[in-house]
Amino acid sequence: MTNTRAGCFDIPCFEDWLRANSASELRRMIAVRLNPQLASLPVYIPGRPIEEVAREHALDPTTVIKLASNENPLGPSPKALIAMEHVLRNLHLYPDGSAFFLKRKLADHLGIEPDQLILGNGSNEIIEFVGHALLGPDAEVVVSQYCFAVYPIVTALFGARLITVPAQDLGHDIPAMIRAITAKTRVIFVANPNNPTGTLVSREDISRLLAEVPPRVMIVLDEAYVEFLDDPVDCLALVRNHVTPNLLLMRTFSKVYGLAGLRLGYGIGDPELIAGFEKVRQPFNINAVAQAGAFAALEDGEHLRKTRDNNRRGVDFYQSNFVQLGLTFVPSSANFVLVDVGEGQRIFTELQKRGIITRPMSGYQLPAWLRISVGTPPENERCLKALREILEK
Repeated sequence: MTNTRAGCFDIPCFEDWLRANSASELRRMIAVRLNPQLASLPVYIPGRPIEEVAREHALDPTTVIKLASNENPLGPSPKALIAMEHVLRNLHLYPDGSAFFLKRKLADHLGIEPDQLILGNGSNEIIEFVGHALLGPDAEVVVSQYCFAVYPIVTALFGARLITVPAQDLGHDIPAMIRAITAKTRVIFVANPNNPTGTLVSREDISRLLAEVPPRVMIVLDEAYVEFLDDPVDCLALVRNHVTPNLLLMRTFSKVYGLAGLRLGYGIGDPELIAGFEKVRQPFNINAVAQAGAFAALEDGEHLRKTRDNNRRGVDFYQSNFVQLGLTFVPSSANFVLVDVGEGQRIFTELQKRGIITRPMSGYQLPAWLRISVGTPPENERCLKALREILEK
């Protein structure tokens, strides 16, 4: 800071300086120190918290249901809850910085080696690793229209250029995305199933993606919802057998495992790529509670089965009733359904007044649509009843 009284740094002198400079001037001086790409960087807007909605609409928080963020309505595995409770008395200690036991457990579960795994504070941190390792002002990133909002944010954060390919039936147009690759392309992001649309890339298009994308371009295949599929394409085998070193798979404990509050995701890739990511990973990025909960969750196959069964019934419930209501929707391969309700923001607001939180899609350039996460059967029935009442008014 420039001060007319050179060399004076005591408190009274600083107060004089503050009085001499207007608030607008102070803001200008602070703003010029920010990286220029921050000026146009979009902000990720999450689903609204239960407590916030309850306070805004004078509701009892215990009566509010959240069907906005694709969370597991059954909650975490009981085994995970017990394991996490045991860790609480030792929170004065730092966690295992390399998450040795969790990585070994997860590697065994996936049939890969630990050096093919990177753990992140949610899958979002894995996406940031991609940015640190591969992106810069001279790079391009290819995504699909209606892609997960964090891909464009990370692209902009690292000063790279985003190439957005128009969607086909609200899903990925893989041939067009491949054609969009240029000499500057470093990364292509594909979420399968896709968020927020729930669409699934066909086996043929996955094969084409893996065969035709140049080896110099990293294919980031986001499989956050893969556990909800009955017969997924086994891209994991390609990484396991070192067939495609330019393929990175991303998965998470937030969805099917019901551990969204812990923020734990992971990437699966070539050991050389993973070693590069480890260089930019923050120390102790996976806390001790998350490590214990995830380790135990991997041992609870029954909870996984119940979650998948509940989700299958929930998706069928919504989709069959949307047909009866004459509503257009996207057949979902995930744990939510995207539905055209005509006025997404209005319906979202009216549902909130009734204590039901959904997700409006105007931020994804789909203002007529809502994304409704699958809840428990009573929650699904309550949501549909309220939606029907609102639409009939």
